[in-house]
Amino acid sequence: MKMSEGKLKHLKALSNKAGVIAAAAMDQRGSLQKSLASARGVDKKEITSEMMGEFKTAVTKVLTPHASAILLDPEFGLDARLARSSNAGLLLAYELSGYDNTRPGRLPDLLPHVSVKRLVDWGADAVKILIYYTPAEDSQINDVKHAFIERIGAECETYEIPFFLEFVGYDPKGGDEKGFDFAKSKPNVVKKSMEEFSKPVYKVDVLKVEVPVNAEFVEGSAVYKGQKAYSRGEALTHFREAAAIATKPFIYLSAGVSNAQFVESLHMASESGTDYSGVLCGRATWKEGMPVYAKQGLKALEEWLQREGVKNINSVNDAIQTASPWYKKLGMAAPA
Repeated sequence: MKMSEGKLKHLKALSNKAGVIAAAAMDQRGSLQKSLASARGVDKKEITSEMMGEFKTAVTKVLTPHASAILLDPEFGLDARLARSSNAGLLLAYELSGYDNTRPGRLPDLLPHVSVKRLVDWGADAVKILIYYTPAEDSQINDVKHAFIERIGAECETYEIPFFLEFVGYDPKGGDEKGFDFAKSKPNVVKKSMEEFSKPVYKVDVLKVEVPVNAEFVEGSAVYKGQKAYSRGEALTHFREAAAIATKPFIYLSAGVSNAQFVESLHMASESGTDYSGVLCGRATWKEGMPVYAKQGLKALEEWLQREGVKNINSVNDAIQTASPWYKKLGMAAPA
């Protein structure tokens, strides 16, 4: 599959020596503000832009020596990008945090003061977009999302910058995405979404995907909660089937789960032999540092990150030893 020299150069900057994307994510905005406020026992408005930037800078500074790249946002993360280790590439988010809740369908929107050109000017090696997506949604709503992604793909193509698309499944009827019922439908949601956004019309370069099962409902998994949605054999089959559907390189996101659950999911990916190309891992690495920062301040957070955050990211790095280079999925040789 042909790819522009510009995109190849950027993808190389985001990968480790093995061609695997071992990236940290720190582009959380609304959810981070809310969690810090809750831990501090204050209103969300009392978590200032300065505090958000300070938290992101600490995470970036301490974790990027152990990552191939960091994902940040242009709202609170532009200073943090300057604190990253020289080995780490930079992804920048382009979407508004959250979604439009005035209409059904969790429709996405872009940051109004941002363009792909500006992300490039800020030093990005990739543009990241998150959308909430399910094949079970009304087809007219999904058509709006398809057009949205087509526009961004074309914009990224113009500036020869890789487009990372993250899609997160949901229940259009309002069910609990962490619950048993959704766990049973999750493999289909993930597979159908991977199939859709592998299509050339979207010009997506890397799919940022959820693991196709919820490890808490996999019988015998290290984080099994006692209610079985799938046997381990069935779970491994879902991993293989999802991987076979994708015609683009794909990486796994941690989706806010614990480090233990994410690492267990990665072990299943390895056991199933999938050709995933790495991870973009956020909260599983640093989320327990939020109450530390909220209650004890910056120095305590930095100490916690050096101790626990580094341990968490290295446990993820250990779990992705079997990941496959992104260029292999494209049938290419390693870029020079």
